[in-house]
Amino acid sequence: MRTSGPVVYLTLLAAIALSVFPLYWLFVVATRANDVVGDWPPPLTPGGNLGENITRLFAAEDANFLVGMVNSAIASCTVTVSVVFFCSLAGFAFAKLRFRGRNALLLVVLATMMIPVQMGVIPLYMIMVELGWQNRLQAVIVPFLVSAFGVFLMRQYAERAVPDELVEAARVDGCSTFGIFWKVVLPALRPGASVLGLFTFMGTWNEFLWPLAVLEADNPTVQFSLSQLSSTYYTDYTLMFSGTLIATLPLLAVFLVFGRQIIGGIMEGAVKA
Repeated sequence: MRTSGPVVYLTLLAAIALSVFPLYWLFVVATRANDVVGDWPPPLTPGGNLGENITRLFAAEDANFLVGMVNSAIASCTVTVSVVFFCSLAGFAFAKLRFRGRNALLLVVLATMMIPVQMGVIPLYMIMVELGWQNRLQAVIVPFLVSAFGVFLMRQYAERAVPDELVEAARVDGCSTFGIFWKVVLPALRPGASVLGLFTFMGTWNEFLWPLAVLEADNPTVQFSLSQLSSTYYTDYTLMFSGTLIATLPLLAVFLVFGRQIIGGIMEGAVKA
């Protein structure tokens, strides 16, 4: 195996610096006053106004930032757990169970991915109106409890990660179909489920269009709250940057948790007894 040369390391360091600098500058501006936003060169050292900016952020009545954080946390966690469970279950069924119409049903599921999300906003909003769910949190949760992409991803992963012999051995031992999924298949799907959970949480947390359509300013999600900070004649950039900084922390925490699960699952599958 060849060792990497200095050019490779310099390229990687440059890529890391370009990726991290916007986040670092976000933190720097969040710790300063508004007068440094247009400075050139931009400030590179943190200031001492972070506590004051965060206090003003949560005190801003138009944004309802705390409500947005709580709503986004509830919606993202609920959708993530539901998507991982049901998509893993459906992926196992499509990959390892034999039933009539399996391929046709899978094609129907995949066909839903071809429809742009924007085309479904109006009919979905009409359904929410009929159910009386306008400005209610379940409107941003229930329509996304299952994902066609998640079903396809877990089907492909189960096809390769779970041997047919393992399923048959569990069935010979008297395990039910759901027992096979819960005790045998789901642990083997942990790396794929972690990837799906990570993507789902990030997508739900960062969703803006649908909450903007179905919710109101007094009951927002976190992205809706951030948009309210810039909807006035005067934009308080330190307030926006502070809100963006706080809104990014849960994503970093989830990435660390799911990243450990992904690496742990890969290493567990790579080591043979």
